[in-house]
Amino acid sequence: MLELRAITAGYVKKAPVVRDVSLTIAPGEAVGLLGPSGCGKSTLARVAALLHRPDSGTLVVDGEPVRHWRHRAPRELRTAFGVVFQQPRLSADPRLPLRDLIAEPLRATGRREGLAERVAELASGVGLTPDLLDRRPHEVSDGQLQRACLARALVLRPRWLVCDEMTAMLDASTTAALVAVVEEYRAATGAGLLAVGHDRTLLDRWCDRTVHWETLAASARPAQAGQPVAERIPAG
Repeated sequence: MLELRAITAGYVKKAPVVRDVSLTIAPGEAVGLLGPSGCGKSTLARVAALLHRPDSGTLVVDGEPVRHWRHRAPRELRTAFGVVFQQPRLSADPRLPLRDLIAEPLRATGRREGLAERVAELASGVGLTPDLLDRRPHEVSDGQLQRACLARALVLRPRWLVCDEMTAMLDASTTAALVAVVEEYRAATGAGLLAVGHDRTLLDRWCDRTVHWETLAASARPAQAGQPVAERIPAG
């Protein structure tokens, strides 16, 4: 279980962009978080993925409160999460060919055995041909680079996936292909998913339930009295 309890978080002291928000994702569940740009949903996603320490509140993973964040978190906890961001060019090292970009988490955790085979398997799975793997980010399209970033997020076989506007910059065919890869991975592993976006149609089709940010934020005040914190919107 992934639980965000009364999370307040931001980047400027005393000016949080997320205030007292709670959200729960069950193992194997796909939850969509719907909201406009700038509302705070990406910040909440970063908290969920251990990338941003909240000002207050608690993140609980499998019943254990998280006490350390980013590189200070235990390795087994950090590697339980795979994250795909909206802008692949900001999340990819421009010096690395796609082959090394995908392999980066394996090398960082010392898991070099079978590295080449694992990279080749994932590259094929996300739709990257072998000739693309030797190209650097500036030599491929946004869609091809995002495919590599998704492969990188899956390379350590995470139990939780956080897709923060993963398809916002992509065309319809690439969007469908990447969503299919995520769902194939989830079906095979039982991984949970938090998918952040502003396209309600996509989230409703993709996820088991969609939570609207406005409802989530508005529910923060009664949540202090033990009220529900998320609206369930039936998938269409």
